[in-house]
Amino acid sequence: MAITKTNAMRILDAEKIPYSVHTYDNKDGEIDGVSVAGKIDKEIEMVYKTLVVKDGGSGVYVFVIPVAAELDLKKAAKVVKAKKIEMIAVKDIQKLTGYIRGGCSPIGMKKKYETILDKSADKQSAIIVSGGKIGVQIEIAVELLIQVTDAKVEEVIH
Repeated sequence: MAITKTNAMRILDAEKIPYSVHTYDNKDGEIDGVSVAGKIDKEIEMVYKTLVVKDGGSGVYVFVIPVAAELDLKKAAKVVKAKKIEMIAVKDIQKLTGYIRGGCSPIGMKKKYETILDKSADKQSAIIVSGGKIGVQIEIAVELLIQVTDAKVEEVIH
């Protein structure tokens, strides 16, 4: 089955950054990262989710963390030098990122937001993130993901 290129893939192609695509069936509605890891037959430690948060003002930040982990909002706020941060509302995801919930890639959002990759990625040579559409995941070398998103690597999970 041919895969329609997502914005994330077009950006990687344009920058000649190698990646591989993993697809999965999402008809069962199980699109959480832990389920996705099983569906694409990859170790759970390799699969990362993209979380979008906001501070009290107009700041929007992107955190890329392991799917089985939880974002530590206090650590995360400290990293982005905000008093406090909170997850954006599901209804605002598409407006801010151009992606929908469950298909939000850290690559190719509408705007270039400050992106933070959890330090646990240091233990991986490659990680898997959303390809920009539900049912599509991208496997990419950690250093190339950092390069394409200008990500900082910090400890932001519990």
